[in-house]
Amino acid sequence: MDGTVSIKTEEALTAQTSKPRIIKKRFIRRQRKINRSAAGNGLLFLLMAICGVFMALPLVMIINNALKPLDEIFQFPPRILVRNPTLENFSDLFVLMSDSWVPFSRYILNTIIITGCGTVGHVICASMAAYPLAKHKFRGQKVLFSLVVLSMMFSWTVTQIPNYMIITYLGINNTHLALILPASAFGMGLYLMKQFMEQIPDSIIESARLDGAGEFRIFWRIIMPNVKPAWLTLAIFQFQHLWGNTGHLFLRSEELRPLQHAMQFITHGGVQRAGASAAVAFIIAAIPITFFLICQSNILETMTTSGMKD
Repeated sequence: MDGTVSIKTEEALTAQTSKPRIIKKRFIRRQRKINRSAAGNGLLFLLMAICGVFMALPLVMIINNALKPLDEIFQFPPRILVRNPTLENFSDLFVLMSDSWVPFSRYILNTIIITGCGTVGHVICASMAAYPLAKHKFRGQKVLFSLVVLSMMFSWTVTQIPNYMIITYLGINNTHLALILPASAFGMGLYLMKQFMEQIPDSIIESARLDGAGEFRIFWRIIMPNVKPAWLTLAIFQFQHLWGNTGHLFLRSEELRPLQHAMQFITHGGVQRAGASAAVAFIIAAIPITFFLICQSNILETMTTSGMKD
């Protein structure tokens, strides 16, 4: 009797445990059928295609306007695609910049220094400040992070006068440091890096400490490679911000100003400089897009922290 009871009990338990599995399989099959709907996939593809066309249209117009002669630029109604492509707009831009008393290469060099140093400095400062906030416990940690979040509520125009006073007090006004130093301290980057670093399991850091690794070695060899998508995304946003900075607030010397400053004078030159202005718009848009395409493969990688568990 005891044997038959135990057998029946086991059969009942297996029946009870098999029911949820059967229900789960049926749910998965239904979900697969819904996801494989041809009509739904076609509608989603159509909506994505429409959104993609609207997003790509300004870029297509910028490229075509840079290759249009003057008669096609002023044609009404305007045409998106160029009929008679030419490089005269770029040659006119080269002639205008060659007549400037500051060489065109000087503007390019200033832009490279400001954008490169500001982007690298921002990524390093934000990452090093986010590491103790994410993986260490100390007094005032929540207060400091609350101040960082609070700083993101104020726009750049609100803090413009205090920033100018601080830069003047430090004695770095009318230098490239006046643009690089404020770009290195930006609350959004610190917030982003902290949120990504919190996803890294503490067990990995503890294992590294047991192996004798110091904090700087843990930061550079473990933390930074695992948050690579975060700091590459941060670098793209900061690069775009610094690339469009004219430096009018802090830079007074013409030989220290970036390329964006020289491009603005060309675009404000009137109708006779419409072709050169179209070439300027192409150059301003091409560099950030190229930088994004270089970093895109790394950003779209599967995050290494997503599969980690304690």
